[in-house]
Amino acid sequence: MTEASMELGEFTITRIFKARPEILFECMTTPSHLTHFWGPIGVSTPLDGIIVEPKPGGRFETLMINDQTGDKYPMRGVFVEFDPPRKFSFTEAGVEGGMTTSIVFNDLGDGRTETVTHQTNVPPMMMGPEAREGLESSFVKMDAYLASL
Repeated sequence: MTEASMELGEFTITRIFKARPEILFECMTTPSHLTHFWGPIGVSTPLDGIIVEPKPGGRFETLMINDQTGDKYPMRGVFVEFDPPRKFSFTEAGVEGGMTTSIVFNDLGDGRTETVTHQTNVPPMMMGPEAREGLESSFVKMDAYLASL
């Protein structure tokens, strides 16, 4: 279930996962889990390319690799907030405008969690349909990974 809205410089996706907030939060902030689903379909994120320092001011870095071409896409962020299992946010200073991503985990009380992913200072090249499809395809990978746990 996905609901998305876009405005200039902002991007929000709300999605429901079949997992409790604690499990979902751990999966999204632990390298040994992230390696299974981080990035869109067609991209891999090797475990040795993930750094998570789980605290405000800590690093959140990933290296995604295009499975066909080998092109590399580094993401370097710094956690602004880290409040398990309710919320985390990080800023990518290297992205034009200092893009910030915030993810809130809402417990639906039935073993499911609603996540609200909100990005601000999103550059125009990351606002297009391809970027949205890529983000949504990473959620598809995450669903499959959660089902395997």
